[in-house]
Amino acid sequence: MGAQTPQQPVRHLVHSHAKEGDVPGTVNLKAAEGDDTAYGQALYPVPATDPNDPLQWSNVRKTFILVVCSLYSFLGNSALLGPSVYIGIYAQEFDVSPNTASNLISYANLAFGFGSLLLVPLYHKIGRRPVMLTSLIFYCAGLIWCSQATSYASLMAARVIHGFGSGVCEALPVQLVNDIFFLHERGKRLGYYTVCQCFGSTGPLYAGYMLAGGYSWRLFFYVEFAFAVALLIFAFFVVEETAYHRTPPADISSGSDHNPEEEGEMKPTESVVERAVPSADVPPRKTFIQTLKFWGVWEKDSDFFKMMARSFTYFLVPHVLWVVTTYGIYIGLGALTFNFIFPIKITHPPYNWSETNSGLIAVASFLGYLLAIPFTSTSDRLAAHLTRKNNGIREAEMRLGAMLPVLLLPTVGLIVFGMAAEKNLPWIAYFAGVTINQFASYFYFTFTLAYAIDSYNSNISEMLIAMNLGKQAISFGMGLDLLNWIMERGYAAMIAGIFGTIVLVNNLCLIIFMIWGKRIRKFMATTWLARMHGKTIKEIATH
Repeated sequence: MGAQTPQQPVRHLVHSHAKEGDVPGTVNLKAAEGDDTAYGQALYPVPATDPNDPLQWSNVRKTFILVVCSLYSFLGNSALLGPSVYIGIYAQEFDVSPNTASNLISYANLAFGFGSLLLVPLYHKIGRRPVMLTSLIFYCAGLIWCSQATSYASLMAARVIHGFGSGVCEALPVQLVNDIFFLHERGKRLGYYTVCQCFGSTGPLYAGYMLAGGYSWRLFFYVEFAFAVALLIFAFFVVEETAYHRTPPADISSGSDHNPEEEGEMKPTESVVERAVPSADVPPRKTFIQTLKFWGVWEKDSDFFKMMARSFTYFLVPHVLWVVTTYGIYIGLGALTFNFIFPIKITHPPYNWSETNSGLIAVASFLGYLLAIPFTSTSDRLAAHLTRKNNGIREAEMRLGAMLPVLLLPTVGLIVFGMAAEKNLPWIAYFAGVTINQFASYFYFTFTLAYAIDSYNSNISEMLIAMNLGKQAISFGMGLDLLNWIMERGYAAMIAGIFGTIVLVNNLCLIIFMIWGKRIRKFMATTWLARMHGKTIKEIATH
């Protein structure tokens, strides 16, 4: 009888029997013997018995990837918005009107949003890693070109290039969170990305103070370029390819010291323990050098152009449409209103602030988002609590209750800001209105996105294209005539009245989805749209 192959201890691989129900967005999280658990529930998606499955990676590697995505989102957004304080300088230096100079901001933002139409199908075709690194290269090239531009046309071209290149930072973080984190972690991780995205709106503050320090407008692009190059180097070493074709793991029960009945405290899902597993049963983990490979994915079945076309059909999915309107309205009616109106009001009587201080309203936005950070995990925890009460069956709507406490706050913030502008109230009233609005917007940015991803079986890449195109188109369209609307109708009537009402109506959709969300999911699963999407699914948002 030949000698037996010795068993080698390997890293503990996460195991779960969770499964999706008949309706997309309904998941059975009852823990079976041997399952790894979190909040007393089985982990979902079910990872493959393969250390190369992104769900099996260490928390350190996952965190590094999330840090890269979050920093990219911050830099990309701050580079877009920062030069808005230079519009007067550009008009004078390039001999164009201020309105023409403002197009350097508007069209860069448009390129930023529509970049996803090309880059998202591209990372689905050739992989996340090469697209992220290549987009960072284009971003860096556009920034250094901006710093050297000597004409309006040259600066416009450079702005469009860095805006288009960094556009993937709006979609790729969501894709990567879906790739590497479990269902119970997504709300919190998307929250970290979202807050960095929101902090990007403070770009004008840094740009303004560079100018106040006596430096040229070109310094802003030099600084952005330096950080972008550092991020490119960091990303090269830590962002491994996350595209992975997962097959259902074998139903193996093994002894485990995880107690599936324990509630409340999340158990570690990736603790390093030694377990005797035949090495032939588990593929070896890629070496560090292998993870640095630039090219490794080619999805021959991925139809690049059809994916672009199909993405527009996701506007017919109610959950996706709510994300689009939420982002578009909050950016178009909230952030743009604050950034356009405050500098006009604060530099004139009775305030008479200097133009270099007119960007300080970004401090109020920063404070609002900062105050919201401690609530990042509330939707995950609420959903886990309701899942336990529902005998281990999780519904996508279970996270929505986390938004109820802030339902009316965005409208309150717009009312305060609008009345401050109408009545020339003390400057602190402007800051209070912005802080209140931005605090609440963080909840809606984060949890509507997580809910949409949970709710619909889809190619998440196509869903993200629709989200990014829609929100950018709405905010761009509103920004074109927003200032004229306000000046013609008055601050109180437009900001406090009309804008506040629009935001309120959008927020009240929360009640609709909380009550009828599952019925909507059931209905959508029977439509021709779901059948069409189902035939083309390559990656399922909850798998």
